[in-house]
Amino acid sequence: MYVHVKRFLDILAASCGLLLASPLLILIALAVKLDSPGEVIFRQERLGTGGRVFQMYKFRTMCVGAEHTGSGVYSEEGDARVTRVGRILRASSLDELPQLFNILLGDMSLIGPRPPLTYHPWTFDKYTDEEKLMFSVRPGITGYAQVNGRNNVPWPERIQMNVWYARHLSFALDLQIFFKTFFKVALMKDHYSQAREISERK
Repeated sequence: MYVHVKRFLDILAASCGLLLASPLLILIALAVKLDSPGEVIFRQERLGTGGRVFQMYKFRTMCVGAEHTGSGVYSEEGDARVTRVGRILRASSLDELPQLFNILLGDMSLIGPRPPLTYHPWTFDKYTDEEKLMFSVRPGITGYAQVNGRNNVPWPERIQMNVWYARHLSFALDLQIFFKTFFKVALMKDHYSQAREISERK
């Protein structure tokens, strides 16, 4: 039953969030546009529920084509590819605000496993049956792994956390993650990737 309640709460939260944050969204969009050339919104293919591919939205924080240069999908502190406005957006997690639209579209939830790239750490077919449990729930803007290490947690452990979340989905757990997220954002912690090493799967 909570799955249906969760979806209602997601729609309510996303609608209210977009309404209240609309002036901020406009200001951020202008800042991104004036700071560096390129689109304001960065679109990236991610794996969603059941392994379905969807377009995830973020405010652009790096120069155009950054994921194909330098360290690729990984970004460390001091990364020259990150724009001036992008550093502020990343530190405050404001770059994630456009994902409220993903929630309304049904691609995402406010809370759930962060959606991985379609090719990183592995393509969907490379995940084990156990690991694929993380795709049984909608991916989230924030989640259990994000409040327990975020980008500092190696991928295998991050996936285990996501599977644990999917198995223990509840309102109480989501509420706990929700408040812990505010604490993490306030401290501006773990928004740069530290854990890179992953094993290849055939």
